Amino acid sequence: MRDITADNITDAVVEAWSNAPDARQRFLLQSLSRHIHSFIRDARPTQEEWLATVDFLWRCGRISNDQRNEFALLSDVFGITSLIDLQNTAPGATIGSVLGPFYSDDSPHIPLGADLVKDNDGDVVLLTGVVSDTSGKPLGGATVDMWQTNTKGSYATQDESQADDNLRCKQICDRSGRYAFTTVEPAAYTIPMDGPVADVVRAAARSPWRPAHYHFIAKAPGHRPIVTEIFFRHDPLVENDAVFGAREALVREIEPVAPDEVMPVALQRRPDRILRFDFTLVPQTE
Repeated sequence: MRDITADNITDAVVEAWSNAPDARQRFLLQSLSRHIHSFIRDARPTQEEWLATVDFLWRCGRISNDQRNEFALLSDVFGITSLIDLQNTAPGATIGSVLGPFYSDDSPHIPLGADLVKDNDGDVVLLTGVVSDTSGKPLGGATVDMWQTNTKGSYATQDESQADDNLRCKQICDRSGRYAFTTVEPAAYTIPMDGPVADVVRAAARSPWRPAHYHFIAKAPGHRPIVTEIFFRHDPLVENDAVFGAREALVREIEPVAPDEVMPVALQRRPDRILRFDFTLVPQTE
């Protein structure tokens, strides 16, 4: 097409994707083109502003590596990640929340009742609960994958002073679908403030803080996995999460452990406090 104008360029771009053999891919590419062009028509950025945008994206790529994904952070601060999580949460399942930029799939497997505290500061907290399906049937053999910050607000995958596997683990639930391990309460922290996404947040005078939380992935054969977070009722930052991940259904109390309280499983270390959270998974076909 040689006679491209401001009036027909959107149609030309949409048509350029029309031969994509996969119908879903074709729809996504065409819809994205329409919406981007609509934004450009509405905002009318200058050439300098658009070049600055391209440079911003280039810098996001430059700072990303195996331990950090700046584009994931960009998706988070615009609420895109949370919107996709919310739209894709199946009825009856535990609600999803953001994966975050510091997840690593190589966390060590630990046995039931194991201790992650080691030499970390903070009260000892027992994390425990049951993974079940939507009918309430426990999913024995389910896996929970947890990662968190230390009491200084740093993840092991971003902090060279921590052991690589510090405060992160995978655990296979017992026949009752139960998981249980001791750790410490994580600290609140800001999103990474040394990259291009932080420049945008700072320019908009937005809070960069995230409430303290535990990240979890729960999965079981034949069921849809969930990615979510657990927040704490005593943390005021749940009212203003920089990445819009806090949800009322994911906020819990960390309760004190009574001296004579019986633990749900044998533990390597007796906790000071306990946080209970059950996960519900839906069958893969739903």
